[in-house]
Amino acid sequence: MTGRLEGKVAFITGAARGQGRAHAVKLAQEGANIIAIDLAGPIPLVPYDSSSMEDLAETVRLVEAEDHRIHFEQGDVRDLEGMRGILERGIAEFGRLDIIVANAGICIPARWNETTPEMFQVTMDTNVTGAWNTVMVGAPHLVVAGGGSIILTSSYAGKKVQPFMVHYTASKHAITGMTRSFAAELGKDNIRVNSVHPGAVNTPMGSGDMVSALTHASESNPALGVMGTPFLPDGTAEAKDIANAVAFLASDDARMITSEHLSIDAGAQYF
Repeated sequence: MTGRLEGKVAFITGAARGQGRAHAVKLAQEGANIIAIDLAGPIPLVPYDSSSMEDLAETVRLVEAEDHRIHFEQGDVRDLEGMRGILERGIAEFGRLDIIVANAGICIPARWNETTPEMFQVTMDTNVTGAWNTVMVGAPHLVVAGGGSIILTSSYAGKKVQPFMVHYTASKHAITGMTRSFAAELGKDNIRVNSVHPGAVNTPMGSGDMVSALTHASESNPALGVMGTPFLPDGTAEAKDIANAVAFLASDDARMITSEHLSIDAGAQYF
């Protein structure tokens, strides 16, 4: 059976594991070849386990198991020129670009008065500047190609608020606004730009000291702990649930959808 993305090429950041890996595998299942990058190393202040080159190698194995090709490199979304070089080498291999998935991001829980300038800066640099860099190096290739689809990963926190994460919430609201702005300007080139807004997702972001960091932060104001309660019994998504939404937005099934903010959060934004 021919996939919805047969013959397409997708550029995915943060692809070593979690949602990024799920996106790479799903888009490959739908027929796309993949250009993938990940820092595959530590970021100071992040409380959960960092991705590794071994993780990225597993993504490569899984994509190739779908009988599709993947160009992968270690890279930092905060490095505009480094990103440009990685993408251009991938395009040289595959000959085109059709889809951009700006997925890379970090999360550092902290009470408002315990948030340091360093926490704020690294969150903005990775989540906001990193997404902007991804679009800036990729969108010109979509213009040349005559169109394409860009998907930015925001969050439940990009529609409502994630308590005890002023810096993270600010960064994900920025992605929501960035989506609208790029969609408005790139529409004339037949480029659609949308954002996805996951709630809780079962990924390695919950590993390491993440739970203890969240617990410490929430003890300062337990009343906020009920915010974001999902409506469905199974309120935690799997990474493949987000990947299914990304694949839809990347495909022609969503050809009339742009500047949209698609939630995959079991209704949590409404509680």
